[in-house]
Amino acid sequence: MFRLLKKLRKKDLFLIVICFILIIGQVWLDLRLPDYMSQITQLVQTEGNEISQIWITGSKMILCALGSLASAVVVGYIASYIAASFSKTLRKDIFEKVENFSEGEVKKFSTSSLITRTTNDVTQIEMLVAMGLQLLIKSPITAIWAVSKILNKSWQWSAVVGGGVVVLLVTLIFLMLVVLPKFKLVQKLLDKINGITRENLTGIRVVRAFNAEKYQEEKFAKVNNDLTKIQLFNQRTFGIMQPVMYLIMYFSTLAIYFIGAYMIDASLMSGKVAIFGDMVVFSSYGMQVIMSFLMLAMIFIMYPRAAISAERINEVLDEEYAIKDGNVTSSDPKLKGIVEFKNVSFKYPDADEYILKDINFKANKGETIAFIGSTGSGKSTLINLIPRFYDVTDGEIIIDGVNVKDYRLEYLHNKIGYIPQKAVIFSGTVAENVAYGDNGKEKITKEEIKKAIEVAQGKGFVEKMPEQYDSYLAQRGTNISGGQKQRISIARAIARKPEIYIFDDSFSALDYKTDFTLRKELKEYTKDATTFIVAQRIGTIMNADKIIVLDKGTCVGIGTHQELLKNCDVYKEIALSQLSEEELTNA
Repeated sequence: MFRLLKKLRKKDLFLIVICFILIIGQVWLDLRLPDYMSQITQLVQTEGNEISQIWITGSKMILCALGSLASAVVVGYIASYIAASFSKTLRKDIFEKVENFSEGEVKKFSTSSLITRTTNDVTQIEMLVAMGLQLLIKSPITAIWAVSKILNKSWQWSAVVGGGVVVLLVTLIFLMLVVLPKFKLVQKLLDKINGITRENLTGIRVVRAFNAEKYQEEKFAKVNNDLTKIQLFNQRTFGIMQPVMYLIMYFSTLAIYFIGAYMIDASLMSGKVAIFGDMVVFSSYGMQVIMSFLMLAMIFIMYPRAAISAERINEVLDEEYAIKDGNVTSSDPKLKGIVEFKNVSFKYPDADEYILKDINFKANKGETIAFIGSTGSGKSTLINLIPRFYDVTDGEIIIDGVNVKDYRLEYLHNKIGYIPQKAVIFSGTVAENVAYGDNGKEKITKEEIKKAIEVAQGKGFVEKMPEQYDSYLAQRGTNISGGQKQRISIARAIARKPEIYIFDDSFSALDYKTDFTLRKELKEYTKDATTFIVAQRIGTIMNADKIIVLDKGTCVGIGTHQELLKNCDVYKEIALSQLSEEELTNA
């Protein structure tokens, strides 16, 4: 928690000092009220006093109360501002940290957990800061100041107040020991609820198609019930605080008046009024002391959950990047577009078996390199090593004469146009999706956007949309078809005009005619770029300059379509499963 508080700005620290000063003033005004109350009590009970004296003292009480109210309002406003600004900073830091996570780090935390940490966990800390700035400063000042005022009044009364405070603290410590372990479970269960909700929403069509609504409801209900049980336990346990608080306050007040009655009865007539006045003052101050510790108790109730949240946030902020940024921001222009794999092997972190083993090949500028193989052979994993979504375990990947690990990630990614296996559409217009991101060059023009969409064979459906290139696309492209999403995704890469294209099975949702036309246009448009294509269809890759055949993570063949039909049994088997021997021979 204290590590996170170091993120407070100098402006926030200055405002905290202002709060501290205002709270001291507020406490002084609050503690003046019992003094004025004592004066009024004595004025009422002493003969010969005029009503005007009571009005003057009463007016001072009202002014003190109004001053305390004004101070409390200002402190509340400042505390809310500091808490909101602090939570804004935390959310920003977490978001920026996650933005630079590799796939491995995202999987380590899980998407749902990262969402919870960015939202709910930050909210817990925001609430603690907002309340803490008011109560954590005010409570000890009030308690110490009030105790100093009543310390020499009566040891009997002091013992009553002290006993009440001890009972309150013992109750609080007991509650903390019981409830603290439950808070960790609450946050973990919130992660699970977010995960199940997210899974249900993203897979809603499959859920409905398989009539699995009841199954999903039961799955959600189990986690929801577990969370409800723990929350009920926590709330019921903390529910003990309120009756204990009222018991302490009422019994303390009753004990003070009971002791006071005996003291008044035992005193001389001349001292009765003074003792009665002291009793009224002590009762008020005693309640101030108990209320101060009660306010501290509220903070201590909030602190454990906020501390768990702070720990979870620190886990994200402290996570070491698996992908270290390099410092190279230039390369030899004569080697532009050359990509070489040298003895590349890869296995996932903490995995025992290699996904890829000893991959070697070289792609020259303008060449199209295709990858094919059975499901799970490592095709997508291999091309994901080029933009460093993962780092190679052994060997090296050289782009333009430089190891990819030495490049600054921003510079490396500006060289690449990446089209993922599952097309990603962001909420916004068609034009915004195509011109998405920063490629280190001048802003992509409207004409370049139109050209990219035309090459990607998207012009036909885009120009039929209500606003054409300014038509709105929903998040994940739920208002367009799978093939349309793929074409928008392809256009996004084309508009960047990169030196390296990576197509990760990006033509799977296209019909054969569109696929053929797109590849023909793409070949002409990207003739000066190096292109990597992962595909399942033989028809998509048979005209590639090199086809690399993968089987169980190893390279079992490299060559052209005709060469592999003669020399690679794995390739021939895949080809014959899709096309007839006559079609393959004439291709």
